[in-house]
Amino acid sequence: MNEILTGEEMKRAPSSKEGRETEGKKTAVLSLKGIEQSFGSGKNKLHVLKGIDFRLQKGQVVALVGPSGSGKTTMLQIAGLLERPAKGEVVLDGKNCEKLSDKARTLLRRDYLGFVYQNHLLLSDFTALENVMIPLKIALKSKKEQKERAAFLLERMGLKDRMSHRPAQMSGGEIQRVAIARALANAPKVLLADEPTGNLDPETSAKVFEQLLQVVRETGLSALIATHNPELAAQMDRCIRMKGGLLEEG
Repeated sequence: MNEILTGEEMKRAPSSKEGRETEGKKTAVLSLKGIEQSFGSGKNKLHVLKGIDFRLQKGQVVALVGPSGSGKTTMLQIAGLLERPAKGEVVLDGKNCEKLSDKARTLLRRDYLGFVYQNHLLLSDFTALENVMIPLKIALKSKKEQKERAAFLLERMGLKDRMSHRPAQMSGGEIQRVAIARALANAPKVLLADEPTGNLDPETSAKVFEQLLQVVRETGLSALIATHNPELAAQMDRCIRMKGGLLEEG
């Protein structure tokens, strides 16, 4: 079905159906239930999320839009188990993550989630190949597996001739494609992207996003992608808008 997930990697997917949510024949790989989040205290308390309910179906690509400061990044951080909400539940592949320990949440992030940020966050002293190998090293893959997987992903992203280059030696579009390859390293089930092409010029942004969307479609990934670009949002399966701390269909 896909070029990015190998048969061995697909076997790692949990088979238990306990607690799994269904909507008709569609399966929600990620659900947010009544998510609330605030910052500060007293009179200065800022309520950013006011009861977010969201379901990401298997194989679905969803655009998350809204003005800066509306809570998109906070929602992504909670969905990605990087932050715990003040109230509500995050359910990932049938598991209620709010009941899990920090260690268990870390393992879920490693195995089932991929992240792409507006600021690529690549390590400047490492080559493109080495940057993509890092998640595989953390997942305790062998050195051979690390190199083969990283090289395969970079070649898939059109960077076969740039593997030995460091970030300072690459263009903005190339750097972001390395970041996408890194997010796919451990064959995640869900890709979370926060303005992944926000720092690129319109032409480069369109090309990088086209490549990102193609890989997501081919691998059957589910993706939640925050963007300010209405043209990019229109290419996804569904659009939701953050407004007043709540979500509405866009």
